[in-house]
Amino acid sequence: MRLSKLLGVAGIVGVAATGTVLLRHERHRRAYTPEEVRARLQGRVADVAIADADPDLAPDWPAEVERPQRHPMEALLSSVMKIGPLRRI
Repeated sequence: MRLSKLLGVAGIVGVAATGTVLLRHERHRRAYTPEEVRARLQGRVADVAIADADPDLAPDWPAEVERPQRHPMEALLSSVMKIGPLRRI
């Protein structure tokens, strides 16, 4: 019985601590003005634009890539189930 009470109290303390941490982060997030948020986002976009210019980060594959072939089982299942081709994401 004592162990279950101890675990229950520990759980309640854990939930309270999590709520405190979330509240602190929310206060910190709301401390920014809209102009500051916009400036930070524009700075991130500028950083990405600079990183894209790095030739080491350029993709190694050709711009024209062949469309992948459907697996025969996928075509069979599509026809049996009377659904269109599956989308690849």
